[in-house]
Amino acid sequence: MTGPAPVEIDVCRADAAQARAWREGLAEVLLDCVTGGASVSFMASLTREQALAFWDGVACGVARGERALLVAVDRATGAPVGTAQLVLAMPDNQPHRADVAKVLVHRRGRRQGVAERMMQALEQVAREAGRHLLVLDTVTGGDAERLYARCGWQRVGEVPGYALLPDGRVCGTTFFFKQL
Repeated sequence: MTGPAPVEIDVCRADAAQARAWREGLAEVLLDCVTGGASVSFMASLTREQALAFWDGVACGVARGERALLVAVDRATGAPVGTAQLVLAMPDNQPHRADVAKVLVHRRGRRQGVAERMMQALEQVAREAGRHLLVLDTVTGGDAERLYARCGWQRVGEVPGYALLPDGRVCGTTFFFKQL
């Protein structure tokens, strides 16, 4: 038995118009991740309409320059298979840093280097924006912890019971940082 066909991707930085054009595909990625149990701020009851509204809000943030949106696009289909964001809107006393958010990979694209390529691209965007300190958080004990460690991120610590998984179970959150 074989697994899904490998996905060949291009990682693109999306402007607001591209974010809107990809909103259906981005909603599909988000819905797939939540259905798969990812703790990414949404519960299992997430609807397509809610997912689309989320991406509309992201597109507005991109238009205002508050965040950078990266999309991993499947070369064969032109559809998003992954996405990641860099939150650039920081308080006045933190102009040197940014937060990494919503690193999402559709299950058909996992374990193929998609997230790692998006992380590398996010770091480049951060450098170009003059940011040299990045921060993120992830579910404690999840696959993403190993990804971030492989990518050179430093583990800061864990907060038990920080969030809920989509099914309502409590989970811990681990915080990481990286100096560029």
